[in-house]
Amino acid sequence: MENRICKLFGIKYPIIQGGMVWCSGWRLASAVSNNGGLGLIGAGSMHPDTLREHIQKTKLATDKPFGVNVPLFYPELDKIMNIIAEEKVPVVFTSAGSPKKYTAWLKERGIIVAHVIASSAFALKCEEAGVDAIVAEGFEAGGHNGREETTTLALIPSVRKVTSLPLMAAGGVGTGEAILAAMALGADGVQIGSRFAISEESSAHPDFKKLVTGLTEGDTKLALKKIGPVRLVKNEFFQTVNKLELEGATADVLRVLLGRGRAKKGMFEGDLAEGELEIGQVSSIISEVLPVKTIMENLIQEYQQAKARMNTESFDF
Repeated sequence: MENRICKLFGIKYPIIQGGMVWCSGWRLASAVSNNGGLGLIGAGSMHPDTLREHIQKTKLATDKPFGVNVPLFYPELDKIMNIIAEEKVPVVFTSAGSPKKYTAWLKERGIIVAHVIASSAFALKCEEAGVDAIVAEGFEAGGHNGREETTTLALIPSVRKVTSLPLMAAGGVGTGEAILAAMALGADGVQIGSRFAISEESSAHPDFKKLVTGLTEGDTKLALKKIGPVRLVKNEFFQTVNKLELEGATADVLRVLLGRGRAKKGMFEGDLAEGELEIGQVSSIISEVLPVKTIMENLIQEYQQAKARMNTESFDF
């Protein structure tokens, strides 16, 4: 499976673990890296000192490449970036902002930079900014989404058409078959979030993990579009948001309801009623909490079996 993503990041498999808030600490990142993928620490839910601690613990737990995911709307961005440089983190994935903001600064310090986008227009901006790779994320994904609401199936070929940069597909990818499908569409690798969020090593609350294993199709939906689209489990908090949105609530009203720490309350502290529970559509096929080692083994086996099946079956058109 060695390809451009493997060569760029120095990993065995072109599988990147999403840097998810409240899920992606040092245990998850190091476990994914130790099993052949690229683990990412999710800086979006960490104070600067906490991030430094997780980076240092990841270094002790793995001798393989790892990275940090940084949402560019983070309020203490300069501190975060300086810590990343000081700790000599080899890879940074940026998201939720302009790729021009820090790409050159990071690359000057020898850091590989990937940026997450949701449209082919932003893929071109990434190329102009000089990023090393792109993550194209469809709206099946959990957490914050692009306003275009383009599915991964439609997004990947559109992005591939406008850029030759190494490309990772994200959103709705949780099986080896999905990895093969993404590559058939033009991706060089994948970024997987939800499947790793519900792993044993994820820092998400056990009650949240258990809840997700029981979700079925349609149990998640995009909400808070006036602030920034985010895919949520349809719990009591979601129903309150949905009611207000149907009544025409303003962005300010929704921000007051959201407040501070709503995602932490749900995913990290386990308030399944009033917490903000972010997870992707692929959650409907996640039926158990598994260790990262098993998840990675399953992904590779499924990929190989699907590829063999496609090579042996004939199709007449």
